[in-house]
Amino acid sequence: MQSLVQRLGDGHRWHVGDLGWSYHSRPDAAAGRRIRVWEAGGEVVAFGWLTLPGHLDFLVDPARPHLSAEVMAWAHETAGDGERTVAALETETHQLAAIEEAGYRRVPGAPYFTHHFHDLADIAEPVLPQGFRLRHVERDEAAARAAVHRGSWSDLAPSRVTTESYTAVMGAWPYRPEFDWVVETEEGEMVASSLGWFDEVNKTGLLEPVGCVPAYRRLGLSRACNLALLRAFRDAGAVAARVCPRGDDGYPIPRKLYRAIGFVPGARTVSYARP
Repeated sequence: MQSLVQRLGDGHRWHVGDLGWSYHSRPDAAAGRRIRVWEAGGEVVAFGWLTLPGHLDFLVDPARPHLSAEVMAWAHETAGDGERTVAALETETHQLAAIEEAGYRRVPGAPYFTHHFHDLADIAEPVLPQGFRLRHVERDEAAARAAVHRGSWSDLAPSRVTTESYTAVMGAWPYRPEFDWVVETEEGEMVASSLGWFDEVNKTGLLEPVGCVPAYRRLGLSRACNLALLRAFRDAGAVAARVCPRGDDGYPIPRKLYRAIGFVPGARTVSYARP
């Protein structure tokens, strides 16, 4: 699946890091997912990722648009009872056509995500308040790293990330600790984090996920952490970075943060449903 994402480059929904994080970060996810890949000539040309009972995410090589209908048919046959849902990027027109032909309809007012891009040509210097420091993590810090992630999401949707699942993330390709940044207090407590994934072939970085513990927000910690990660990407040879925050007004703060440090909005996701 990551080979297809990497081979297609930009212009679609996925980055190799999306798959690395989504596949490994939740310890209980395996029982509720079904995945199928399509191959041709020794290459993966499409995949479907079904989260039971009925949500589909997928990617099809634009050179083989007919496979979109095959993915939709497989998902419909495999899904459980109840509503079927699917999401795609608005630029993935061959996939959107197959979604609509399968009887799905766009969901008005549904939350969506907007891809934001930074060309890394000009990155501001990270600045922290007194009493905090920036650094990347080490591979033996999975417990503390998982804890700051859980703490950052504690007031939103409780995170299921555990020490064990973050250890799996650290073992996943293309994870590298030099792209996993945190802000910590003088006492050594991690209070903000930015996990980065670097695609060396396309020279692009992805920020996924980013967070800050509620008690330490509005101090500029996430801004500094993100800037440090962008500089690490650039130092490794990246020419661009991507982040995909909510684009609707239901959760506006992240997109404001990213735009303030130089990210520019691009295409958005579109949600569909079929009874």
